[in-house]
Amino acid sequence: MTAPFDPTRRRQLLRGALLATGASAWSRLSLAASDPARGERRLVLVLLRGGLDGLAAVPAPGDPDFAAARGALAQFGAPVLPLSGPFALHPALVQMHAMHGRGELAVLHATGLAYRERSHFDAQQALESGGTRPHELVSGWLGRALAQPVRRALALNVSVPLVLRGPGPVDTWTPSTLAEPSADLVARLERWYAGDAALAPALARAKALHLDMADSGMSDGARGPRAAGARAGAFVALAQKAAEFLATPGGPQAAVLELGGWDSHANQANPNGALAQGLRQLDAGLDALRTGLAANGTWARTVVVVATEFGRQVAINGTLGTDHGSGGAAFVLGGAVRGGRVLGDWPGLAPKDRHEGRDLRSTTDLRALLKGVLSEHWQLPRRVLDEQVFPGSATIAPLHVLV
Repeated sequence: MTAPFDPTRRRQLLRGALLATGASAWSRLSLAASDPARGERRLVLVLLRGGLDGLAAVPAPGDPDFAAARGALAQFGAPVLPLSGPFALHPALVQMHAMHGRGELAVLHATGLAYRERSHFDAQQALESGGTRPHELVSGWLGRALAQPVRRALALNVSVPLVLRGPGPVDTWTPSTLAEPSADLVARLERWYAGDAALAPALARAKALHLDMADSGMSDGARGPRAAGARAGAFVALAQKAAEFLATPGGPQAAVLELGGWDSHANQANPNGALAQGLRQLDAGLDALRTGLAANGTWARTVVVVATEFGRQVAINGTLGTDHGSGGAAFVLGGAVRGGRVLGDWPGLAPKDRHEGRDLRSTTDLRALLKGVLSEHWQLPRRVLDEQVFPGSATIAPLHVLV
């Protein structure tokens, strides 16, 4: 006997069919509704998964204890790029250094989470949920912020990351090698989805954005943004695509990108190793994002936050790398940022100044930066930030970073 067909299962199958339809600007999407306020401010979050060594990305060669504390990791194979005070950028971060010089990038050093137990999984959960402890919150801080009032967001990923989960609509996009869907297929899908409360609006939003991008000259086509980006790395390609979506009238107001590979337990000082290559890809991707958004003026109203789940231990380990730590560095950049600064309360690197004698001590809760961005960029009230976006964070004051 055949079981009755479950309408919930039908919806799951149809959603999968839509996501697998093709590689056009909208065929892997259920994207944002029309944005009548073309001046809407954009927010981009870049998650660096694996635990970036903040003292590698933003060394402190002017600290009297830096060379002794880092040993072989104090050498970079090329001159570091100077910032204010004792700080510098890794030589791979050329474009980010240029943004800093233009006043478009600020660094927050010695920052971290309230959680300091060094588990990737727990730290990432705390970073994305915005909680004081891992797993106390099941939705994401950005997902909750998007509901104040309702804004739309895009994850450039196959699934919605925890940080975007919340009461509001979130869409996803990933590259595909499949052909663009025909007009006939789209018409059939529209008839099939008619009356479905979730799929009909999703297809309508994706179709509307595709037309908006085509009208703006941004749709996938002969110039091949994905193919061009692929030569420079996958993250660069995603950053280029994110810029297209964010710069399009009717596009999302927020986007989340991810870049992994930061768990640098070995061979960290190699100038051509995984850490240096990751920094080069991050640098190129952020430059591509800036270039794409600057083309039509969107960069001037954009803020980008780059964060990781924890830093690394100060001292080099036995395999010429670093082990899991706590304090590290974060970046905030964009045309709306008051950059050219290194923010934070520098604790020093002497053993007595380190957390548990081994980590860069975190002196600024990362939520202070996030609250500052949401307060100034999206005008979220302090009460909403303290009680809804970051529950239990009333004692953490927003860090002001914007123009």
